[in-house]
Amino acid sequence: MFWNRFSCRKNPTRLPSKHKENRRLFMNKNTTFRFWILVSIVAISGFSQGMLLPLIAIIFEQDGVSSSLNGLHATGLYIGVLLASPFMEGPLRKFGYKPIILVGGLLVVSSLAFFPLWKSFWFWFLLRLLIGIGDQLLHFGTQTWITSSSPKEKLGRNIALYGLFFGIGFTVGPMMTRLLEVNETLPFIISCSISLVAWAFVWFLKNEFPETDTGGTSFFGTMKRFGRVFKYAWVAFLPPFGYGFLEASLNGNFPVYALRSGIEIGAVSIILPAFAAGSIVFQLPLGMLSDRFGRKNILLIVMLSGFICFTVAGFLQGSVTGLFLCFFIAGMLVGSTYSLGISFMADLLPKQLLPAGNLMVSIFFSFGSISGPYIGGLAIEHLKGASFFYVISGMLLLIFFALLIFRRAGSYQEKLHSV
Repeated sequence: MFWNRFSCRKNPTRLPSKHKENRRLFMNKNTTFRFWILVSIVAISGFSQGMLLPLIAIIFEQDGVSSSLNGLHATGLYIGVLLASPFMEGPLRKFGYKPIILVGGLLVVSSLAFFPLWKSFWFWFLLRLLIGIGDQLLHFGTQTWITSSSPKEKLGRNIALYGLFFGIGFTVGPMMTRLLEVNETLPFIISCSISLVAWAFVWFLKNEFPETDTGGTSFFGTMKRFGRVFKYAWVAFLPPFGYGFLEASLNGNFPVYALRSGIEIGAVSIILPAFAAGSIVFQLPLGMLSDRFGRKNILLIVMLSGFICFTVAGFLQGSVTGLFLCFFIAGMLVGSTYSLGISFMADLLPKQLLPAGNLMVSIFFSFGSISGPYIGGLAIEHLKGASFFYVISGMLLLIFFALLIFRRAGSYQEKLHSV
C-alpha cells in the first residue's frame, strides 16, 4: 500500500481518476463563476448607459437645449470609446483582463458620482466622455475574455447571454427617468451605488492573459492587427455599427421626438424599454440559432425584419400602443445584432486576433452611436413627419444589402494554412 501511494506521487499519470475528475469540476466551477461575474458587470454597464441617454436628453430638453445640441452631447460617451480604443490592446496583453476591467469600473463609478455636483453642459459632456472610456475598458475586457475562453459550439450562446444581460440593464435604465419627478440627482446616485457593488465583485476573479501575437504590444502593432482584422472580418462590424446607430438614436433622440409629438414622459419611459425588453426575449434563442444555421443567415433575417418594423413605426408615429408594439418586435429581431456581430467576428478570426477584433467591434459600434443621435437630431429639427424612423429603417436596409453581397473568401486562419 505504501508503494502504491509513493508511485502515484511520482507518476502523475497513475493518479486516481477521482482526483482528475475533481480537478476538472473545480476548473469548470471557476470558469462558470467568472462568466457570471463578467455578464453581471455588463448588465450594470447597460443599466448606466440606458439611464444616461434618455435622462440627460429629457433634462436638457426641459432646459431648452436644441435637439441637435442634445444629440451632439449624447456622442460624448462614444467619443470617449473612440479616443481610448487604439491604446487598449497593449495594456490588456501586458497586464491581463482583470486590471483592465477594474480600471474601467472605477472610471464609471467616479464619473457617475460627479454628475450631481455641478450641472453644466460641457462638464457633463466631459463626464460622459470619461464614462465612455470606462465602459469601453469594461466591454473590451469582458468581451475578449468571453470570446477567447468560449468553445466554438457554445460561442453564440455565451455571447448571446452577454448581450442578454446588457439588454436587461438597458431595459431597466430608462425607467430611472421617472425619478426626475422626485429629485434630479437621485438617478445618478442610485446608478453609482449599484455600479460600485458590481465593481467590487471583480476583485474575486483570478487574472488571465490573452493569447500572444507576434505583432507586439505597441500602438503600431495594434494598427497592423487592425488592418488584418478588417481585411477578413469587415462585414462582421456592420451589425454592431447598426446597433450603435439604432440604440443611441432611440435613447438619445426619441424622447425629444416624442415630447415634441405630444407623447408624455410617462409613455416614453414605457415605450423605450420595450425595445430592450424585446431583445431580452430573443437574444438567447437567436444566439443558439446562429450556432446551428450560421451567423450570416440569421443576420440577414433580422436586418430585413428590423427595416420593416421601423418603416411601420413611421406610419404609427401618433399611437403609443402602436409604437410600443413596433419597438418590442424590433427589439426581438434587431436587438441581438451586436452580440451576433461579435460571434460572427470570432468565427472569422483566430484567437490571437480576438483582442483587436473586439476593439474594432467597439469602434464601429461607437461610430454608429456617434452618428445616430446627431443625424437623428438633424432629422427631427429640419425634416417633418416620421423622418426619424425612416432614417433608422434606411440604415438597416443598407446593412442588409452589404451582408447579402458578402462572400467569404476564407478566414485569416485558413489563409495561414494555405501558405
